Amino acid sequence: MMAVCLVLLPSLSGCENATKRSNTTDYWQTIKKRGTVVVGLDDSFVPMGFREKNGKLTGYDIDLAKAVFKLYGIKVDFQSIDWSMNTTELRNRTIDLIWNGFTVTPARAKVVSFSHTYLANQQVLVSKRSQNITSFQKMTGKTLGVQSGSSGAEDVDKQPQLLKNKIKNKTPILYDSFNDAFIDLGANRIQGLLIDDVYAGYYIKKENDPNSYREIQGSFPKEQFAVGIRKGDVTLRKKINHGLYVLYKNGTLKKINEKWFGNTAPVEKQPKS
Repeated sequence: MMAVCLVLLPSLSGCENATKRSNTTDYWQTIKKRGTVVVGLDDSFVPMGFREKNGKLTGYDIDLAKAVFKLYGIKVDFQSIDWSMNTTELRNRTIDLIWNGFTVTPARAKVVSFSHTYLANQQVLVSKRSQNITSFQKMTGKTLGVQSGSSGAEDVDKQPQLLKNKIKNKTPILYDSFNDAFIDLGANRIQGLLIDDVYAGYYIKKENDPNSYREIQGSFPKEQFAVGIRKGDVTLRKKINHGLYVLYKNGTLKKINEKWFGNTAPVEKQPKS
């Protein structure tokens, strides 16, 4: 046991030093000097950051990050990471930022700083207008679809009184992808689909007749997307917040929202920083 401890001590010390530097060191001048900021992301997160069939990286967060750092003459290098290791990669300086539909939570706030919220997200019910479903209550006896393992699936189970107890057999149909779910929704094989608001806007926008769909808001918990930043990077946080404010004021944030979500995603008002 003594030998094991002696072997582990240098490693533990290294982790402690990395954490201390992450929490106390401001790296803005280093980033500014090299002219590049490294953003960590999961490159399969449609529509926030993902690769097209030709391998090109695209998405809402890609456009937004580029627009913010263009204000400072800094290029953005997007680095694909193991999403489960995102805060570790940030602490170890493999990346400078986590910017990929990163939800603000109390647990994450203990280890990273957050920018101002730039996009709000929530679970919404999508239905064909022809079904005349205008509220969760009107899903009584109807068939609901959710993506397996999604936030929506968790919310349905955690708060069954809101939707689960109303639907047919009190059990939703599980889908591997929202693509498959939208196909069944369009064919009336299901009457409602519980989905993230940001996903809903993206998928509806790509349908042949977007106006034939309706989004219905319920009472599931809301989420906020923000940029994850090392606690020591106070200047970087200020620069991002100021950049978001500038893009909000000059209409760029609105244009990016409309590009990816149509008119379904309200623009988050940015405080002056």
